[in-house]
Amino acid sequence: MAIYLQIQDDHGDEIIGGHDAVPHSRPYMASLQKFDELKKQYEHDCGGALINRKWVLTAAHCKTEVGTIGGKRKLQVVLGAHSLSRYESSKQIFHIKRQIPHPEFSRITGENDIKLLELENNAMTNNDVNVLKLPGGMVDDPKPGTSCFVAGWGKTSKVFTSDTLQEVTIEVIDRKTCNSEDYYNHNPEVTQNMICAGDSEGRGDSCAGDSGGPLLCNGTYVGIVSFGKRCADPKKPGVYTFVSKYLSWIWKTIAMQAYNMTNEKLY
Repeated sequence: MAIYLQIQDDHGDEIIGGHDAVPHSRPYMASLQKFDELKKQYEHDCGGALINRKWVLTAAHCKTEVGTIGGKRKLQVVLGAHSLSRYESSKQIFHIKRQIPHPEFSRITGENDIKLLELENNAMTNNDVNVLKLPGGMVDDPKPGTSCFVAGWGKTSKVFTSDTLQEVTIEVIDRKTCNSEDYYNHNPEVTQNMICAGDSEGRGDSCAGDSGGPLLCNGTYVGIVSFGKRCADPKKPGVYTFVSKYLSWIWKTIAMQAYNMTNEKLY
């Protein structure tokens, strides 16, 4: 499997080197789906992770729109899915009450590519739907060569998207290498707020449709799929938003929304 996205343009076009995840083994995975007025159905667009019963964490560049089109909400979030097309009693579907991208997100550089989505209702947690715990505090940079995995429903070819959740194992690449002339050559800059990860043989990567999905290293929620150039190119690995750099912003934002809601109920 490969998951990929490109901040400046659209996403990449294929998923490489992955395999089906064990059904419901990643109960925190969220599918962000847009309503296609021509097809009259919802289509998967981005990934995300449920971080508490009310909030999903994803990438700021995912174009989530609140409102209606053709009498349908423009966006829905699906939890508890393995197959996106088949009926599964485990699925829980939500509309979005509020979306809060990082105020300093840059679509040009990919910096601060992180966004919170508030669900209209609380998710019911169980074996199929559960939260992905955020790091308890600042996490050290994963060492180069650290094995990590990323999951999503992104494309498996230029034509077909993946109906079932896919996952792939990749390795952390140090920033100096990632910024070197043979790699990104500082265009864009892979900053301290980002993690670079891929496969030296080009066998696996992140690709289209998996933007916003979580990167886990040694069981810790480390990154969010952000950007890259070409799928599974060993010299253009995926770049991920470094989650622990944003813990203060995440918790302050959630707390502020809870505070505002409490005050609204007093009037």
